[in-house]
Amino acid sequence: MKAIKLLAYQNLVNYRIPTSFQLKETYPLPPYSSVIGMVHAACGFKEYVPMQISVQGKYHSKVNDLWTRYEFAGATFESGRHTIKFDSVADSKSYGAIKGVSTAELLVDVELLIHIVPDNQENVDYIFECLNNPPEYLSLGRREDLLRIDNINIVDVFHFETEESQTLQKYDAYVPAHLIDDEFIGYKSTVYTLNKVYKKVEIKRGTIIRQWDRVRVYHAAAGKLTFIEDIELVQDNEGDLVFLA
Repeated sequence: MKAIKLLAYQNLVNYRIPTSFQLKETYPLPPYSSVIGMVHAACGFKEYVPMQISVQGKYHSKVNDLWTRYEFAGATFESGRHTIKFDSVADSKSYGAIKGVSTAELLVDVELLIHIVPDNQENVDYIFECLNNPPEYLSLGRREDLLRIDNINIVDVFHFETEESQTLQKYDAYVPAHLIDDEFIGYKSTVYTLNKVYKKVEIKRGTIIRQWDRVRVYHAAAGKLTFIEDIELVQDNEGDLVFLA
């Protein structure tokens, strides 16, 4: 099957962990949902187009940065409590918000290796062209986290059986947990349950939430994860391993 292969770079980026608030913590690599969202934005897809994603990469260091935080809970304005006042024309009331300072983790000098495999292989050329000529700048993470594509091409990906043990060499990678659980040699790493795609679910009349499909992965470090011989893995025709989810 065919895949779009990206080699990309980001200067400073935050792939926010959804449960982090006061300190915006970041994943070490972009989650599947962020990559899929970027692809859909570039291609103008209005509905989810099924695809599998492989995410690998590395970063140089981490820094902390300040950002402006607004807390708004729809509460009536109180002068001693709120720092910002909003006057509503609709109901002739005043609402308050609190403006403060918080901290965000940023990854520095991120290099990414991403494979995109649409279920419908007829979409490969279209996605390739859209990522080559996007309608606006590409971002991954926050809106301001620009993505510079250094190389993009279409590759063949295929299953193969290892004749000898293989070690992850170039980049860290998100590896679906079933591969690590079954086919590893003496290595465990941080486990993440990453968002991939969502569907809208009405939990009560007029209230709709996003219900996420999630993927359990290990964040495997380059040089430490070794796959044993005689197992089935996936790689592209340029020799890079691919971990699709």
